[in-house]
Amino acid sequence: MQYPEKVERVVVVSLLIMMALVVCLSTVELGWFIIKDVITPPIFLLEIDELLDIFGMFLLVLIGVELLETVKMYLTQKTVHVEVVFMVAMIAIARKVIILDIKELPSLTLIGIGVIVVSLSAGYYLLTRKRNS
Repeated sequence: MQYPEKVERVVVVSLLIMMALVVCLSTVELGWFIIKDVITPPIFLLEIDELLDIFGMFLLVLIGVELLETVKMYLTQKTVHVEVVFMVAMIAIARKVIILDIKELPSLTLIGIGVIVVSLSAGYYLLTRKRNS
C-alpha cells in the first residue's frame, strides 16, 4: 500500500471508531432521557415538548447510524454510496421538520424546507429508479 492510502485508511478507521462511540453515547443519552421523562410526574405521560425532544433525539441517533454506515462503506468499498447520502439528508430534514416550531418561522423558510424535501425525494426516486432499470 502507498503512503497516502495508509494515511487515508488510518483516518477513515479513526472516523469509524469515533462515530461508533458518538452513536453509542447518544443512544445511552436517549435512553436516559426517555427514562427520566417517563418517571417524572405525571408518570408514563409525556408532554408534547418532551415527545418532540425524544423524536428529535431518536432521529439524530438514526442520522449517526447512517453516517456510520457511510464511513463503513467507504472503508470497505472505497466509494460513497449516493443512496446513503440521500437517506442521511432525508432523515436530517425530517428531524428538522418534526422539531420545528412553525409559529416562529417566516413563510419563506417553510417554503425553502418544503423545496428541500421535494428535491431530496425526487432525487432519491430518480436514483432508485435508475438503479432498478
